[in-house]
Amino acid sequence: MRTTAVVIGGGQAGLAMSWWLSKRSIDHVVLERGQIANSWRTERWDSLRLLTPNWQSRLPGYRYQGGDPDGFRTMPETIEFIQGYAKSISAPVRTHTSVTSLRRTDDGYQVVTDSGSWQCDAVVVASGACNMANLPAVAETVPKEINTLTSMQYRNPGQIEDGAVLVVGASASGTQIADELQRAGRAVTLAVGEHVRLPRTYRGKDILWWMDAAGVFDEDYKNVDDIVRARNLPSMQLAGYPDHRMLDLNSLNSIGVRLVGRLAGINQGKFQLSGSLRNVCALADLKMNRLLNAIDEWANENLVSDQVDPPHRFEATKVEASPPLLADITSSGIKTIIWATGFRPDYSWLDIPVRDHKGFIRHDGGVVTDSPGMYLIGMPFLRRRKSTLIDGVGDDARDLSAHLGRWLRGQRRPKHRRLHAVNH
Repeated sequence: MRTTAVVIGGGQAGLAMSWWLSKRSIDHVVLERGQIANSWRTERWDSLRLLTPNWQSRLPGYRYQGGDPDGFRTMPETIEFIQGYAKSISAPVRTHTSVTSLRRTDDGYQVVTDSGSWQCDAVVVASGACNMANLPAVAETVPKEINTLTSMQYRNPGQIEDGAVLVVGASASGTQIADELQRAGRAVTLAVGEHVRLPRTYRGKDILWWMDAAGVFDEDYKNVDDIVRARNLPSMQLAGYPDHRMLDLNSLNSIGVRLVGRLAGINQGKFQLSGSLRNVCALADLKMNRLLNAIDEWANENLVSDQVDPPHRFEATKVEASPPLLADITSSGIKTIIWATGFRPDYSWLDIPVRDHKGFIRHDGGVVTDSPGMYLIGMPFLRRRKSTLIDGVGDDARDLSAHLGRWLRGQRRPKHRRLHAVNH
């Protein structure tokens, strides 16, 4: 089978790219390994809600139209939203089509799937940034009597056996899971590493409203001093709870979650913990206050200050004066470890030498310079700070589709018959 461009992945990023390719009259097909919004269906826990408000669900030609713009979608609602988008734009999606190989050919690319091969001039990798759990080396040393699972495998407190729980990682997933388990009556210890602390609301507005209005999310990747570090920052420490409550280490501590340093090792029946907990928390507080300062400055410059609540600051993160460096596994009663240590993409099917030493695709703002005609979308800070949000993929897709169109014109290749999917 032949088409001009193949988009690998039918999530929000792949669908946004499809919309822009159609807008530019570039024939293409979208290949999705499962159903549309497959990751949202199969790799999220039951109670999870989007951490972005409903109004921020904006895709090219499609956005939230309901009566609760400041609410937060459940997973079923998120799946319905993305499904609705695919249907509304008549995206040429081939579902239940797994890519097993992507190769260069003399005249473009060959995309091999479990239901046939595609020849194309250009390819867009939109398979996602969160295909696999990113486990630290210490995970290999966990005693066999302790149960382990990742945040991708966690569903609800009922699946966790009796006993205390150690949650490793204090970003969005780790803090939400720790909160849920503690409120369900479990004794939870949270191992805290680097994190991004944010209030849910500030001066009467959602913190993401401020970041959107002030242009923080639109920051261009070319204007960042250390883009590698920016792309590896932890996720925002936020939750989309219906009551809009703030989720941070102080709120967890207040309900009984024990805070300890990063899990550095396991040896002779003891957890070895980093002694940097206080410094890590102080740095997160400092960065949060810098953001709030920038918001206050923007509000003053744009004459918004008199329309919102006065500026204020949040209590510093409370931690023990001398956090423990060791914790006995037996006396702690910990029977389960949940790894909330981030994710990584799966490129096991990629047969083109475009990956760096860590296995990530090398690119310049989504343009894979080592392989002309190849593009990447849906990765952290790809072109903007908002690149991994539903609200961010549309702008990235616009830019990349424009580059793709120029590249195709430069190749002066003939147009191919437009192919339509038979299912959505």
